[in-house]
Amino acid sequence: MLSGSAIVLPDNSTALNQNPSSAPVVVEAPSSLKTNDGIKQAVARKFSTSHILYRIAFCESTYSQYDRNGNVLRGVVNSKDVGIFQINEKYHLANAERMGIDLYTIEGNMEYAEYLYNRDGAQPWSSSKPCWGKHLVASNN
Repeated sequence: MLSGSAIVLPDNSTALNQNPSSAPVVVEAPSSLKTNDGIKQAVARKFSTSHILYRIAFCESTYSQYDRNGNVLRGVVNSKDVGIFQINEKYHLANAERMGIDLYTIEGNMEYAEYLYNRDGAQPWSSSKPCWGKHLVASNN
């Protein structure tokens, strides 16, 4: 796949694409395919003043909103945890929906994470603290 948006067929695929030239054929992938391209940079921009949320996103999902099939990323331990910040549907989905936030989008997952952090600090991500906690101490020095 090229840039997550195209598939190149080898030049011996002319019978499939009816193209007699020997050049590779580029076929556009469906635009509905969701990728994680640019998420790390988006998280860095949104949380430039809160480095701990940047680290939490790494620890929770390695900056991923989607799995390799383009579906929203779900937790390994708890499948109710979704997206970049692994926000738990059981505890937060109804509130997010009341707020007009879609946890299943990159923007919505980050927006709700910001809301949670402003309300509760890093406590909602306490289970991943062994990963990000050392950065909290370092950023306070």
